[in-house]
Amino acid sequence: MNLEYRKSGDYLIPNIKLSPENKNVNLSKYGRAREKYLRENKPSYFQHLVMTEQITSHLASIENEAKEYEELLIKQIAEQENVNEKLKARNQMEWVQKMNNIKNRAEEIVLNELIFN
Repeated sequence: MNLEYRKSGDYLIPNIKLSPENKNVNLSKYGRAREKYLRENKPSYFQHLVMTEQITSHLASIENEAKEYEELLIKQIAEQENVNEKLKARNQMEWVQKMNNIKNRAEEIVLNELIFN
């Protein structure tokens, strides 16, 4: 990789620009959480991804995988615990409480298995 540098005071700073396909990616909570985790806990890996212009594709991939996994977990847990349309028709508040609980558990699993790993 051939890098060009610019001088800022006594420092040489590499001129790094994202390629056009990497600029227009909107990340939600999982992509931003992964970026923060890498930046704070694995800085050398984060810098490698930035320098090789793989950071955006990595974050987008993790985000898509996390969303799909979360949806799958919610569906599976709801089926196991019989949180279904019958419960919703019978007692809507109980259904909402259980679904919120299931969603929170699924989110925690996704964060621990995919984002903070």
